Amino acid sequence: MVMFDSKKHGFTLLELIIVIIIVGLLATLGLTQYTKILEKGRIAEATANVTQLRKLANAYYLQNGTLLTVANADLGVGTSAGMLPQDCNASYFFRYGFDWPYEGQVNIWGYRCTSDGKSPNWGAGSYAVYITVRPGVGDTAINCWAPDDSCAQVGLPH
Repeated sequence: MVMFDSKKHGFTLLELIIVIIIVGLLATLGLTQYTKILEKGRIAEATANVTQLRKLANAYYLQNGTLLTVANADLGVGTSAGMLPQDCNASYFFRYGFDWPYEGQVNIWGYRCTSDGKSPNWGAGSYAVYITVRPGVGDTAINCWAPDDSCAQVGLPH
């Protein structure tokens, strides 16, 4: 005759639910930190690209004596292979360009593409990193512009 142990082995339903809740909370916290790290990496890439565009703008100024005639292609921004994108696309999380408020100064920017990183959408979470290039006077540091507190959320100066 086979004897069965009268003790029950295993976990109760309550213990399993508690463990599942704890694992879910830990996964949520980990995912939040992971997305922040990814965004900081994207910001670092955009900052490096804007800095490179700054160097190209200064070189253009030295060669031509003005920034009024500079075009996106002169700074390596466009739609051709090997250029930084001027429009949002599937390969980049920022689009790049410039504008100038007056002679001797140009603002170079990288706008964060939102809506899954593919199309510009200036809603919550949108921001742009930019630098003001002033040849002969000095350039500004990398700054951030946003319609809300998105700059603070990603750790950039506003």
